[in-house]
Amino acid sequence: MTGFIFPPLDKKSVRAAFTRAAPHYDAAAILQREIADRLLARLEYMRIAPRCVLDLGCGTGYATGLLARRYPQARVLALDLAQAMTAVAQARGVARLPFGLGRVLRSSRFITGDAEALPFADNSIDLVFSNLALQWCDPDAVFRECRRVLKPGGLFLFTTFGPDTLKELRAAWHAVDADPHVHAFIDMHDLGDALVRARFADPVMDVEPLTLTYADVSGVLRDLKAIGAHNAVAARRSTLTGKTHFARFAEAYESFRRSDGQLPASYETVYGHAWAPARAVGPAVTPEGHAVISLDKLWRGPG
Repeated sequence: MTGFIFPPLDKKSVRAAFTRAAPHYDAAAILQREIADRLLARLEYMRIAPRCVLDLGCGTGYATGLLARRYPQARVLALDLAQAMTAVAQARGVARLPFGLGRVLRSSRFITGDAEALPFADNSIDLVFSNLALQWCDPDAVFRECRRVLKPGGLFLFTTFGPDTLKELRAAWHAVDADPHVHAFIDMHDLGDALVRARFADPVMDVEPLTLTYADVSGVLRDLKAIGAHNAVAARRSTLTGKTHFARFAEAYESFRRSDGQLPASYETVYGHAWAPARAVGPAVTPEGHAVISLDKLWRGPG
């Protein structure tokens, strides 16, 4: 089974965008908090009592505090690519958070790092929780790392966005030119295949459409900028958009205006979870019957 070919991302651009967004992220991240709440609710049905929890792509720490409150006996780790995000999370006080979450945030450990190269030991984490971070990564790399750090029987629970996300924005730009103005999002089925490739057990995927509405297209773009969401594909257009070009785009977006006078921004929310096998899985085998053992399995150097 071959992997999904995901366009290379500009990781420095992703980090820079979220660094700029960190100071005002919370004011605009209404959808992100709503999806985090819905993902957290799914833990009600998971039979798990984790001793170590990782909030992967923690942002400003909203889910981190809720995870710490749900599992008060667990050690909670929170990792984000942008140091400015973890700094905001660490600085959040009791007065700014409901239910005294400031206290549990201060007892959590915040780490700046890359989801594609986790700075944790093998088999060290019981639960990896990740809300809306996967779309900024190579999912195959992230899944391999999550599988590596999870203990046998550990749970990986995540959300991301599917290809119908911002379909109005994509269509409006497509009416103007063929450049990739909107970030690429991966289909739910390809993500499920990637979980299998990473040798997770019992992967479950489902999708939920959500829509935000705006008075004008400037509101759509303003919110996306405020949360650091942008097209991070390395091959994206790097020149500035001219006024005429933008006016044609805005006019094309107007074709989506609804009967209530609002402009929609669609989001295809993908939910997924899978388990690290309770027993060690043997090495992969070629069609000829030869065992395939990764060099990483034989030796993991420092760092």
